[in-house]
Amino acid sequence: MADNGSIVTDFIAAWGTLDIDRIMSFFAPDAVYTNMPIDPPNRGIEAIRGMIGAFLGMAKAVEFVVHRQAEDAETGVVMNERTDRFLLQDGRWAELRVMGVFELREGKILAWRDYFDMGEATRELGL
Repeated sequence: MADNGSIVTDFIAAWGTLDIDRIMSFFAPDAVYTNMPIDPPNRGIEAIRGMIGAFLGMAKAVEFVVHRQAEDAETGVVMNERTDRFLLQDGRWAELRVMGVFELREGKILAWRDYFDMGEATRELGL
């Protein structure tokens, strides 16, 4: 079985494919995805698919650039500092600085929390 850091790295790379089924394959059925400045958390596969689908729907391309990543093998937690880049439908690249926390169980993402500045998200992504 791959280590959790490698699983998160593969998950990040999957976003570049724009393949929602590929992205969703990384989640446990009872996973929770939270964009910290936005309520409520997305609980379960269908809610997570809806949120990810919204992000993919606004983009022609997606690139997550990981600057640093750390893993605690004992707890299954992986954290990364990254810049999420979205090529919007109008041809403009939008960038969002993000701190991500992933909790994994048996090779699947059980919890994913992204911390970012909502003002920056509003300016860059038009949220």
